[in-house]
Amino acid sequence: MPELIPVEDPADPRLADYVRLRDVELRKSLEAERGLFMAEGEKVIRRAVAAGYPVRSVLTTRRWLPGLEDVLGGARVYVASDEVMEGIAGFAVHRGALASMARLELPAVKSLLSGTLRKAAGEGGLSLDEGPPCRVLVLEDLVDHGNVGAIFRCAAALGIDAVILSPRCADPLYRRSVKVSMGAVFAVPYARMTNWYDGLAELRALGFQTLALTPDQSAIPIDKVLMGERVALMLGCEGDGLSSRWLHEADQAVCIAMSPTAMDLGVDSLNVVAAAAIACHSFMR
Repeated sequence: MPELIPVEDPADPRLADYVRLRDVELRKSLEAERGLFMAEGEKVIRRAVAAGYPVRSVLTTRRWLPGLEDVLGGARVYVASDEVMEGIAGFAVHRGALASMARLELPAVKSLLSGTLRKAAGEGGLSLDEGPPCRVLVLEDLVDHGNVGAIFRCAAALGIDAVILSPRCADPLYRRSVKVSMGAVFAVPYARMTNWYDGLAELRALGFQTLALTPDQSAIPIDKVLMGERVALMLGCEGDGLSSRWLHEADQAVCIAMSPTAMDLGVDSLNVVAAAAIACHSFMR
């Protein structure tokens, strides 16, 4: 059974994991220092627990407690009023519950991709070289947490095997990323590069065909590309897109063909999340 601990003071030091959840800079440093992340709402908390993330503690109200008791084990559960929760978090917690979860150690890029390939081959009774298609996304410097979460949700929905992040990419386990993804960040394996400059070398060494998604309509449409068994689709940051280095290093630049009238309407590109969804769907053909 969970350990229920009533709290009445938003300044209670035992609640330090939950303070000022909208202060991005504070939260990034605090969560990195303590090795934690926030899961908000019953559905997301359940998905985090099912994915193997340990519960440090939970902050909730008595009204929401019955829906969570079966997954909390012996965790510390701080029980507060709605007003106290809002005072702690800095906003009204409409989903009724927050959980401080312990992070797991991220695998290295090579280890993650090698494991993904072995798993796919093993399930099909094939050798590593004969395995079924493997599709991964590579995100370069996406800094918006909501966009990263939405792309993970697309990846989970459309059968992407893994996501690779550049060193400066936003944290998939930041509260907004987790919330927007509806917990899909727990379902898709991911790793973070330690070296951006040579970051694509590990993909090439494992036989991945690298495709650079660009709004440039002179590139080959992604639905016309002859894809190999292992494909890594590269997506660039929200404003400038992929860096010139990664565009140059890619095996092929690809685009999403747009309507001939798009430019007349002042539309020269798609939002990175919309582009990711369309591109991921093209992998399913």
